[in-house]
Amino acid sequence: MNRTAMRRRTLLKGMAATTALAGLTLVLPAQAKLSGVMRRVRPSDPGWPGVAEWKRLKDAVGGNLIQVRSLFGACEADPKGAACLDATKSIGNPFYIGDQPGGTQVSGWLDAWTPEPSVYAVKARSSADVVAAVNFARDNNLRLVVKGAGHSYQGTSNAADSLLVWTRAMNAVTLHDSFVPKGCEGKVAPVPAVTTEAGAVWIDLYHAVTTEAGRYVQGGGCTDVGVAGLIQSGGFGSSSKGFGTAASSLLEAEIVTADGVTRTVNACSDPDLFWAIKGGGGGCWGVVTKLTLRTYDLPEFFGAAWGTIKAKSDDAFRNLLAHVIDFYADNLFNPHWGEQISILPNNTVKLSMACQGLTKQQAKQAWQPFFDWVSALPHDISVTDKLGAGATNARHWWDVAGNPSMIPDKRDGAPNYHGWWEGDEGQVGAFLHGYDSLWLPASLLLGNQRQRLADALFAGSRYKKIDLHFNKGLAGAPLDVIAAAKDTATNPAVLDAFALAIIADGEGPAYKGQTGAAMDLDAAHKDARLIDLATAELRKIAPDGGSYVSESNYFNPIWQRAFWGTNYPRLQAVKAKYDPGGLFFVHHGVGSEAWSADGFTRVGKQ
Repeated sequence: MNRTAMRRRTLLKGMAATTALAGLTLVLPAQAKLSGVMRRVRPSDPGWPGVAEWKRLKDAVGGNLIQVRSLFGACEADPKGAACLDATKSIGNPFYIGDQPGGTQVSGWLDAWTPEPSVYAVKARSSADVVAAVNFARDNNLRLVVKGAGHSYQGTSNAADSLLVWTRAMNAVTLHDSFVPKGCEGKVAPVPAVTTEAGAVWIDLYHAVTTEAGRYVQGGGCTDVGVAGLIQSGGFGSSSKGFGTAASSLLEAEIVTADGVTRTVNACSDPDLFWAIKGGGGGCWGVVTKLTLRTYDLPEFFGAAWGTIKAKSDDAFRNLLAHVIDFYADNLFNPHWGEQISILPNNTVKLSMACQGLTKQQAKQAWQPFFDWVSALPHDISVTDKLGAGATNARHWWDVAGNPSMIPDKRDGAPNYHGWWEGDEGQVGAFLHGYDSLWLPASLLLGNQRQRLADALFAGSRYKKIDLHFNKGLAGAPLDVIAAAKDTATNPAVLDAFALAIIADGEGPAYKGQTGAAMDLDAAHKDARLIDLATAELRKIAPDGGSYVSESNYFNPIWQRAFWGTNYPRLQAVKAKYDPGGLFFVHHGVGSEAWSADGFTRVGKQ
């Protein structure tokens, strides 16, 4: 469904999230105790702030306290009104969704969550606005939600009966020729960098850093994803095998913690919190308001390889899969190549690869042996979408004007460089049936293991499409890239993985209040089950592979180990230090096992 493909995950729904990892006791605020049970307040509770209190918050944030309406809330009152018609017309535009306080970039997940608007939102314009919102939520025992662009598949950027801190309006981008983190003077060498506020999306950085300045910043593939959210989750882009994760490029961050303090964190100041922000999960640690990332010399060329091949029998498909694995391992397992190869149930392989640092001729030469092999087997394999490879000037990779692969945001007032990849169109507003991911260790590329990998891919593809995202595993990357990623909170399994396997599916937008055909729940549940079955085939060969937190199964019962591996106890300690009351809660975030599923009731110790 997406250029990096829709992801799948629905494992063992209903099982309790348990872990054998050591727990830490949190100190909880006294005002959270209602009838002996720790609960946050809702609008129906006596402790909910009154009109005068909300007025004081509104004054404190310069009037930027707004009531939140769901995306199609206007349609309930006036289906033919301008607001409803505008929402209906614009729902395919991811930038429009991100510009709405009640917007979520997916419209829900089967049996998991549906979008629910907060009661109020602070449309933050500065860190001072964020401080006011955090203090108000803590002092009044409110459920707090943090959102930039709203790209959480897990639904972590929305919650009913909550106060939203919305950073979308904070989107300034500043370039630095020579940057040294605060307090690190004389300890680290200055480097070129870019500072961005938390509400910026990646196209804002690509435009400023690459198109205008001719440098490179490691970010995400989807142009409308929020910078802050991606970094806190780890963050992969097409060239991560060459430049690492977005988190590993982080030099410094500004964050408002649960005590209402604005902290500048880096390797020299609050290094434990700085480490946790780098891949420890968004919404767990505070409200990130500003980030500074290292920038790199821009490769002269970015490129791609494409095409679709269909085998004419199961035996031919097995042979095709074995050859794809051999070809990748022997020719593409290096810092130049990323993105994905898709393996479909109808015995089809789709190439959607990307490269950096290769000329047009070099990209073609890299793939020519594979194309020749396909051409030599006309009785077993057919090309259903033309095969090809090439490269273009890297500085213009994210140009919107004149680029047939990019869809421009044509709304009045939208920046002329805002646009999204055509291949991402299918995920805008999608409703997920399920989603799962699994890191595949590079040991599976060894000669005596390749057949096991091919057999597992064949078995899994009998149920659902499997997308192998080679840029989301760092094995094959340069040693300095591995070292930088090792110094983040991301599951260490990524360091030894050659790819992230993603299995996911869903259907078109299904927001509450949106008109359209009713969902076929029986078919959706069947689809979710197929995703589980396909994933289970891969887990047979990678039982300890781990899962990427942003693209993972909502129902994963061992999420602590799957998302963070051996890093989880250290993350718990950071959580206890900077957020002892558990103000910042997200589904399957660090410390969330201490709260009910909705984040309102304390149910145990962290």
